[in-house]
Amino acid sequence: MSTLPARAERRCHNAVNPLHSCLFFSPDLGAEMGKLGLDDPSAVYFATRAAAFGAVGAGTVTATFYNFNPALVARHVPAVWSVATPEQVLEARWRAADATLRRLLGEEAVASEEMAEAARLALRATEACTPHARPLYAAHAELPVPDEPHLAFWHAATLLREHRGDAHLAALLAAGLDPLESLVSHTATGKGMAIRWLLSSRGWRRTDWEAGSERLRERGLLAAGEELALTGAGTALRAEVEEATDRMDRAPYEHLGADGVERLTELARGFLFAAASAGAFPAWATGR
Repeated sequence: MSTLPARAERRCHNAVNPLHSCLFFSPDLGAEMGKLGLDDPSAVYFATRAAAFGAVGAGTVTATFYNFNPALVARHVPAVWSVATPEQVLEARWRAADATLRRLLGEEAVASEEMAEAARLALRATEACTPHARPLYAAHAELPVPDEPHLAFWHAATLLREHRGDAHLAALLAAGLDPLESLVSHTATGKGMAIRWLLSSRGWRRTDWEAGSERLRERGLLAAGEELALTGAGTALRAEVEEATDRMDRAPYEHLGADGVERLTELARGFLFAAASAGAFPAWATGR
């Protein structure tokens, strides 16, 4: 039985994770990767997130990223490694993370005791993360922890995000949701990103989306008609996916303890508010 308040780990994740993922919306990342010769957005994303693996092929990225069209992945991987090595990409990623956090949060917040405290708490939580069946987490866990508190916090946020993300993919697989069905059903909850952006960024066509939607309707998970809405069974299945993810991701937060989780959530929400106010997340990536 958990010692944490209900869904405390999910609330903490929801506050911490955007401070990791804002890098992928940042012009600083594009600028740094452009210096290496990477300017296609998909190539930048695949290289940035997969670099911790080393110079892997398309199969590894397709398997661990889950909801991208394999053809899109193969278009860029492993070709990206002939343009920039994984080591170069990782160094550029640190520079971009540094510039992004300084720009969004300001120098005072970056140098604050609150940032140092958030880094200590987040790193303490990662002490209980486990590598088995978590490839993206395990790869990033082998990277050194930066000395600067704001980068140490970003590193810990990355570990926590990938630890939960690997668990989430296991939950999706157990629920029988393939990549398209996962995207469609999540969007149908009303919490997903814009469909047009999902299709372009994940490399799928509208016909792929419609086929995934039809498979969900045949299973009784998506309501009939043009409106993208889950049935009761679909809502229950998506809820179970999230609950299963929580269960598999509980250890870091249990290790941190209820007070630590509450404090990390509070600190991260403060940083997140500042980042959102500074335009960290473009409007086209939200809503339908």
